[in-house]
Amino acid sequence: MIDLETPVAELLDSTHGKPKLLLVDDQPINIQVMYRCFAGDYQVFMATSGEQALSLCRSNPPDLILLDVVMPGLDGFEVCKLLKADPITQHIPVIFVTAHTDSVQETYGLSIGAIDFIAKPVNPDVVRARVKTHLTLKFQSDLLRKLVFLDGLTGAFNRRYFDQQICTEWGRAARNNTPMSLILLDVDFFKLFNDSYGHQAGDDALRAVANALKSCLRRPADLVARYGGEEFACVLPETSYLDALAIADELERKIRSLAIAHKNSNVAEVLTISLGLATRVGSSPSEVQDLIALADNLLYQAKHSGRGRVCSSVLATLA
Repeated sequence: MIDLETPVAELLDSTHGKPKLLLVDDQPINIQVMYRCFAGDYQVFMATSGEQALSLCRSNPPDLILLDVVMPGLDGFEVCKLLKADPITQHIPVIFVTAHTDSVQETYGLSIGAIDFIAKPVNPDVVRARVKTHLTLKFQSDLLRKLVFLDGLTGAFNRRYFDQQICTEWGRAARNNTPMSLILLDVDFFKLFNDSYGHQAGDDALRAVANALKSCLRRPADLVARYGGEEFACVLPETSYLDALAIADELERKIRSLAIAHKNSNVAEVLTISLGLATRVGSSPSEVQDLIALADNLLYQAKHSGRGRVCSSVLATLA
């Protein structure tokens, strides 16, 4: 079960320690002033153009953006609108930092999705206080969104979140021409396990499996979701076929090492899993549904060729 008393910082794995701030200003002197305000307490990233800011946000989303309004090329208002139109970046809070603070501009900025305006020259104490307040609100909002997407039994993400995130990660992989891997796995002979040990023991086993799977993931963007019943999914963005295969093998060994007794299994005397791994490589002409279907077919192969093993393949790509 989900422990609602768990500290926010532990549930919000998006923070990874110090929160990430992105400073966007075409004047280096302004960035230096802001950097000195925040370097001690935050991970600080910098961009000197709207285009660079958008690229950074898509590849490594920050927790909050301090954004200048007047810049050559894409100005701050255009950057904010593009951020709010992209599902990957729409929840990142944007604070405009500008010398132009008339009410018309402020009203417009708030109407397109900004959360605050700070006037230049900045007061360091004021800007730090406002950033801290908005980050607290952001993390609370993230926590509520995450709780909606958690499976109540195992604490893994639920199927709804899986469906959302795999489409998001597929889109990112297609834009960046990067690999993406998906593992679908099933607990072997789980009905027999429930029949032998009872449903409470079955629930305990699923929780143990979910925790073991999560412990094997290596990067913040990797996720484990309960796909349905005793089936789980692992989404591995920017993960090559060979790296994903190593993770799949580790998952299979990890579940065996839990040594959960399963006297009626035809695979081993302990609980085991079967896994199907599919990897998108390069410029794939396929859709995300093809990756899911391939992983599902490979899981079927694993289950019908002895179980307790990994079957894997690469999704067809353009030459």
